[in-house]
Amino acid sequence: MLSQSLQQRLQLKQKLSPLQIQTIKLLELPTLELDQRVRKELEENPVLETKEAEEETDNNKELSLSDYSSQDDSIPSYKLYVNNQSRDIKKEFPTFSVRESFHQHLEAQLGFRTLTDKERDIAIFVIGSLDDDGYLRRDFETLSDDMAFRQGLKAGPGEIEQALSVIQEFDPPGVGARNLQECLLIQLRNKEKKPSVDTARAILEKHFGEFTKKHYDKIIARLGISEEELKDAIEEILRLNPKPGGNVDDSYTDRAQQVVPDFILEMKDGEPLLTLPRFSVPDLRINKRYADMLLKAAGQSSRESKEAATFVKQKLDSAKWFIEALKQRQHTLLNTMNAILEFQKEYFAEGNETKLKPMVLKNIAEKTGLDISTISRVVNSKYIQTHFGIYSLKYFFSEGLMTESGEEVSTREIKNILAQSIDLEDKRKPLTDEELVSCLNEKGYKVARRTVAKYREQLNIPIARLRKQI
Repeated sequence: MLSQSLQQRLQLKQKLSPLQIQTIKLLELPTLELDQRVRKELEENPVLETKEAEEETDNNKELSLSDYSSQDDSIPSYKLYVNNQSRDIKKEFPTFSVRESFHQHLEAQLGFRTLTDKERDIAIFVIGSLDDDGYLRRDFETLSDDMAFRQGLKAGPGEIEQALSVIQEFDPPGVGARNLQECLLIQLRNKEKKPSVDTARAILEKHFGEFTKKHYDKIIARLGISEEELKDAIEEILRLNPKPGGNVDDSYTDRAQQVVPDFILEMKDGEPLLTLPRFSVPDLRINKRYADMLLKAAGQSSRESKEAATFVKQKLDSAKWFIEALKQRQHTLLNTMNAILEFQKEYFAEGNETKLKPMVLKNIAEKTGLDISTISRVVNSKYIQTHFGIYSLKYFFSEGLMTESGEEVSTREIKNILAQSIDLEDKRKPLTDEELVSCLNEKGYKVARRTVAKYREQLNIPIARLRKQI
């Protein structure tokens, strides 16, 4: 028999307000994306307008919702206006002119080949399938299916392979390869024939695995060559380009990544001066014409008038939240960056990396009184322009370790010492991780072998055996 009972449960749930949601979303955006977001809001919300647009109207009185408080008490009575920057000339975002792209460079070379229309179409499709490094990472069967689906072009694997062989003769040498081994061998085909080139080709064709693992003794034994001959052959290989796609103009992706600083730091009389850049996000305020519509509609009783009043009020509320969220974003960004500047004062004075103190998100959260999640949103994808370069805010955060003298140092400083130790090592006998631990201990840095291995991997430095040179 089933029993039924009534229970009372008390639950506390935090529900974010529309303003809080809006603020969180805007806080995550870097300068360039914020500009796009503001423009989108201006397009979608007719109640919003720029300060410049409002000043062009006959009545350019600054609008405040306090004028309408008698009509609807649910609308807060404070001025709805955000002044993003001064009235100085605005600084536009940098733009980049795009010259001939990598893929265009290859397609242009097809014009010098005698090909049928079908062969040309296949070759163009294959060129479009090359990645940014100039490699073809897809198999012929997949390309054949894709070609038929996208362009209605039927081409078998043999026809695709034939087109690829033509492309592999193009400039830059090595383009169209399916892997690193093939890329290097294609380039060797164009080299002047001499013993070192022949040996290099034999190494890549027959002993590529041993070469990548730097098992030089095995290569010497199997090819019956001297150490000097091996050295000459390796020098030939090292002159080759493993990424031929990047050999053409830097703009070959047809887009150049734009990094627009979110903060500008200048030194005035030895003191840091932090400002937000004057960029093209406009000063926003409420459109007076739509606010007047609210006044008129609120005094009428027809169904259409009430619907119009509801629509306009929704847009007014949305505009209010957006403007206030922009103001809060501005305040939070400056508050957070000023706390970082204060924490890392010695570093920002000179830009000396050794002066960077260990700093984590919690440190800045405690200084600002903000949540760690808020600090994380501020730091993510944001940049600062300083008198010694442009840096991601993430760059200034790192864990710390204790030296033998009890002084806390940044892990970045330890990584620098580690990289320097490896740079100075005897490349014929590279330092193992255990030997690197000893080097760091001698300099006063107490670290474990697994820590050295972790930092070495983060620096993209291979193990000792792979750093060996002859």
